[in-house]
Amino acid sequence: MTDWIARRCLVAGRVQGVFYRASTRARAQSLGVTGYARNLPDGRVEVLACGSASAVQALCEWLWEGPPAAHVTAVYVETIAPADLREQPGSFATG
Repeated sequence: MTDWIARRCLVAGRVQGVFYRASTRARAQSLGVTGYARNLPDGRVEVLACGSASAVQALCEWLWEGPPAAHVTAVYVETIAPADLREQPGSFATG
C-alpha cells in the first residue's frame, strides 16, 4: 500500500486506567487503521496511527473523545514520514 500515512499522537489527561488503549484499538480496527496505543510513564498515551489519510484523520479526531471515563486535555499530533517506518504495521496493538 503506497498511499498510507502515519501519525504519532501523544494524548494527555485522564487516559490511563480508563480503557483508553482498548477503546482506541477498537476504533482503529473499525477504521482499518494499524499501529499501536501504549501507556507512557508520564501518564500520557502514545498512539501510532497508519492507514489511509481519511481513516487516520478520523482516529486522530476520535482521540479527543476516547472512552466515557476518559478526560482528554490535549492531543499532540506529529507527522511521521512513511520512509521513517520500516513497514506499515499489520495490525493495531496495545502495550
